[in-house]
Amino acid sequence: MIFPEPWMDIVCVICLTIILSFIAYKFNLLTKDGTFAAAITGLIIGFFGSVTWLFLLVIFATMGFVATLMGLSRKKKEGLQEGTHGERTAKNVIGVALPCILFALLNVMTIDRYHDLMTIGYISTIAVAAADTAASEIGTMDKRVYLITTFKRVNAGVDGGISLLGTVACILASIFVTMVGWIAIYGFEYDLDIIWPMLAGFIGCMLDSLFGATIESKGHMSKYMNNCSTGIIGGLIAILLTVLV
Repeated sequence: MIFPEPWMDIVCVICLTIILSFIAYKFNLLTKDGTFAAAITGLIIGFFGSVTWLFLLVIFATMGFVATLMGLSRKKKEGLQEGTHGERTAKNVIGVALPCILFALLNVMTIDRYHDLMTIGYISTIAVAAADTAASEIGTMDKRVYLITTFKRVNAGVDGGISLLGTVACILASIFVTMVGWIAIYGFEYDLDIIWPMLAGFIGCMLDSLFGATIESKGHMSKYMNNCSTGIIGGLIAILLTVLV
C-alpha cells in the first residue's frame, strides 16, 4: 500500500479512522468514549507510523469485532461478554492502543534509523492484541478451561484460564495478523524476521493469562494494564529476536 502523494496519506488516515470508528459505534462495539479513544489512536498511528500501520490496526479491529460477535448471545447468558453488549470502553481501547502508540512515537523519534525494528515491534503488539482477543472471545466456546499456573479445571472467563480452542485461536490470530501486516508493509518479500511477531503474539497471550492468574487476580494489576504490559513485552521480544538471530 504505497501512496504517491503525502496529502493522499493524510486523506486515507482520516477516512479510515472515521469510517472504522463510526461502524464500531453504530454496531455498539464501542462506547462513546471508546469511539473517541479509537479515533485518536487511529490518527496517531496513521500520522506517526504510516497508512499501512493504520491499515493493520483496522484489520485487527475488524477481526476483534467479528470474534466479539461470535456466540454473543451465549456469552451474554453466561456473563462472559465485555460491557453490556460486547462493547469496549476507552479503557479497553487504551490498554491495547498504548503499545502501538509507543512504537509509532519511537518510529518518529528515531527518524527512520530503526524504522524496520519499530515496524517489527508494532506488528508484534497487534499480534499480541489479536491473539489475546481471539483466545478470550473464541476460547469461551470451550468448556474445558484450565488455570495456566496449576492446570486445574476452572470456569470459562476466570482470569488466567486457558483452553485448547482458545490456544489454537490465539496461534491462528497471531499468524494471520502478522502475515497481513507483513504483506501490507513489505509486500511478498519474506525473511526469517516474519516469525518473531507470530511468536511474540503467542508469548504475549500466554503472559496475559499468567499475569491474569497471578498479579491481576490479586488486584495488583488491572486487565487494561495487563493488556498494555503484554503488548509492550511482545514488541520488545520480537525486536530483541530480530537483532540477535
